[in-house]
Amino acid sequence: MENGFSTTGDAKLDQAVRQWLQYDKNPKTAAMVQNMMKEGAVEALRKCFSSRMEFGTAGLRAAMGPGIACMNDLTIIQTTQGFCRYLEENFGNLKERGVVIGYDARAHPTSGGSSKHFSSLAAAVFISQGVPVHLFSDITPTPFVPFTVSHLGLCAGIMVTASHNPKQDNGYKVYWENGAQIVSPHDKGISKAIEENLEPWPESWNSEEALKNPLLKDPYQDIHREYFKVIQKHCHHREINKNSEVKIVHTSVHGVGHAFVQSAFKAFDLRPPYAVEEQKDPDPEFSTVKYPNPEEGEGVLTLSFALAEREGATVVLANDPDADRLAIAEKQESAQWRLFSGNELGALLGWWMFHCWKQQNSDAAAVKNLYMLSSTVSSKILRAVALKEGFHFEETLTGFKWMGNRARDLLDQGKTVLFAFEEAIGYMCSPSVLDKDGVSAAAIAGEMIAYLTTKNTNLSQQLATIYEEYGYHICKNSYFICHDQNVICSLFERLRNYGGQKDSYPTKCGRFSISAVRDLTTGYDNNQPDNKAVLPTSSSSQMITFNFSNGGVATMRTSGTEPKIKYYTELCAAPGNSDVKHLKKELDDLVDAIVENFFEPQKNKLQPKPE
Repeated sequence: MENGFSTTGDAKLDQAVRQWLQYDKNPKTAAMVQNMMKEGAVEALRKCFSSRMEFGTAGLRAAMGPGIACMNDLTIIQTTQGFCRYLEENFGNLKERGVVIGYDARAHPTSGGSSKHFSSLAAAVFISQGVPVHLFSDITPTPFVPFTVSHLGLCAGIMVTASHNPKQDNGYKVYWENGAQIVSPHDKGISKAIEENLEPWPESWNSEEALKNPLLKDPYQDIHREYFKVIQKHCHHREINKNSEVKIVHTSVHGVGHAFVQSAFKAFDLRPPYAVEEQKDPDPEFSTVKYPNPEEGEGVLTLSFALAEREGATVVLANDPDADRLAIAEKQESAQWRLFSGNELGALLGWWMFHCWKQQNSDAAAVKNLYMLSSTVSSKILRAVALKEGFHFEETLTGFKWMGNRARDLLDQGKTVLFAFEEAIGYMCSPSVLDKDGVSAAAIAGEMIAYLTTKNTNLSQQLATIYEEYGYHICKNSYFICHDQNVICSLFERLRNYGGQKDSYPTKCGRFSISAVRDLTTGYDNNQPDNKAVLPTSSSSQMITFNFSNGGVATMRTSGTEPKIKYYTELCAAPGNSDVKHLKKELDDLVDAIVENFFEPQKNKLQPKPE
């Protein structure tokens, strides 16, 4: 012990812990660190203190707990101080315009952290610098934050949420003045400003005082009213909605979505959906599900299906916990439930948005002003629709930050952005939110279902109609879990130096020949005249796309928020080729070849996606 401080034997670690105990005023996290020191738990301390959470374009996401590697009071203050300084550098009128802060219902009693508490600390930081803060007085869906930025003309927005991550996690998501998530180089600038402002400012801990400050406003009522007014622009069949007998079940999976989806249905004059009682109220423990992610499939929807059976409902809608994403399942004639993939819902919602637009616009030339977007790992179905119908389709990099920013550019040029989607069940159906929005998407899907019922058809049949008309697009996406960065690096490097030849990509994968390769890590694309990729590249994440001679496309990439190597595959058939069984078999064979030849799961000790 020196000066009442026991040493770990690692000078750098000691220094980090010392500084932490000097700065941290949260008794719970401070006590956790002191106990680790007393017990000599050096490995646990290293986990908490070896490296600061990286502030990327998605902001922060990490487990709640003590130390610079976790989400806690001190790291929230440090992050917000950096963000505040960065905004001051970029906006001369920050003190006139201000920022908005929203939060979900996550909480971690052990470390005293919660989304609501983190939000009030973030508010205290801004208010201490004379910046007006619009802090929601209650939980809100993530899309309400970008909506507020645009609606009130603010400089920035912060949403404290970890979306559909496990219960111990939390996150800090940042929006720029254009209403879209930040893109590079803002992340680098904010990171640098955080490092320069690590010592808490005198007022940063005074969240109680900040909540009484006249610079603090509560936008809840105003935004609630405006949002539900604005999304009604996308309600085109009010009479059908009023008379519809369709029964729909909705679950918010222990998150924030329940009240907002009920309000959205009401705004569209749709019959209120049946709520899954056990999951409708926010519960930071997510007590009825293993993963609070509707994408993980039917386990999350077990209670929804049971309620649907009891009520005679044929459709289930599910939001993830921060209500920015939407999953849909439909009961089939076989009495089985079909859970649609994000790509299938992208096809359905894209078709519906265009169908409604066409009914409203008789001018044939207007279609030239129309755009739809999707991310490069999502289905190419909208490309096929655009080719036939005459509107524009564009692909962006993975993630809604790219689609939101591109949509903003197009809107500023006077274009109409009708729809954007990504395969991870994210949809932007209204340009008033330049991010994915599971609340407006739920109401719009509700109206589409009501409309299809009047035509004696359903979602599954309509999807088949879309594929018959524009060509079948069969997708198969999954992932492997890998915690070892070296293994991930060597797996991708092997593909870049295939067969031991430097800078040489594979030309075959099993029996399938490869027609083109695009590597967005290095910027290589042999489909382009100069071999240079058109989409932005990022050396900090891995992403390679292979095009196959049979119409197949496969992308392998690392996840920015989870220890996963993901793959996305699709077989795009021409209209008229409707031998679905054969297409599925061809895609299955292609995926098997990619797994065996490119992933090599045995050699690389990769864990498959848990069934």
